[in-house]
Amino acid sequence: MLRFAGAGVSDVGRVRPHNEDSAFVGPYVAVVADGVGGAAAGEIASATAAYSASAVALGRRGQRPERVLEEAYAAAADGVRTGVQRDLDRLGMATTLTMVVTDGRSVALGHVGDSRGYTFRDGELRQVTTDHTYVQHLVETGRLDPEARTTHPWRNVVLRSVDGDPEGGGLDVVPLDVEVGDRLLLASDGLTDLVPDDVIAEVLAVEEGDLAVATLTRLALEAGGRDNVTVVVADLIDGPPVVGDGKVLGALANPHNVVDPAAVHLPRVG
Repeated sequence: MLRFAGAGVSDVGRVRPHNEDSAFVGPYVAVVADGVGGAAAGEIASATAAYSASAVALGRRGQRPERVLEEAYAAAADGVRTGVQRDLDRLGMATTLTMVVTDGRSVALGHVGDSRGYTFRDGELRQVTTDHTYVQHLVETGRLDPEARTTHPWRNVVLRSVDGDPEGGGLDVVPLDVEVGDRLLLASDGLTDLVPDDVIAEVLAVEEGDLAVATLTRLALEAGGRDNVTVVVADLIDGPPVVGDGKVLGALANPHNVVDPAAVHLPRVG
């Protein structure tokens, strides 16, 4: 039975005052969410989306991954929307969401925003997500050289995110062609903006999961650490079913950052 042997790190970095990234790492689901820079309450958005999405995946274990991802995205958007409704000071909060799910037989990836998902096999790192950014749009329309992406002044302008808008662009869902022994990498742009893909591949080729995420985080910090850094590595293994809970990271580790639409809401007094 396919499942993930995962490891993850979420670090505040060297510039930001607090961590707006969130992550969850479990045997059947892994999630990375990055509160969109400059928006209100990014840590609330990322923690709420990661919590809602991973809860759906844990509750739908064994179901078709593509459907689970769609339901997970809907729950994440509902949570973010509810968070704004409960506190209008959060108006504008949003987050990226990149996650992988397995039903024990197949694996699918869901993605919105500019965090990234990769597969790694036989030394080859392959990006399987598309950045939903203005700069990527310029590249795709032939108006910007791909090599200029990392230095463009608008490189962090995100065009699609989980923002609670029911008319939003939705989630990219990608069935993954994977096999036992492959590695999956999910990361916020705090890693991928600062550490080149070839260096990431070198680390993944030689380091075990816990050491790989620690090394990649260290490299991002040594490169300036100008953003929060979240890295999740999930190795595809074949093994018996296990308990489906996992590890929470970053802003998700603080339950006060999570808006649960199912919870009873009491109005503030005073």
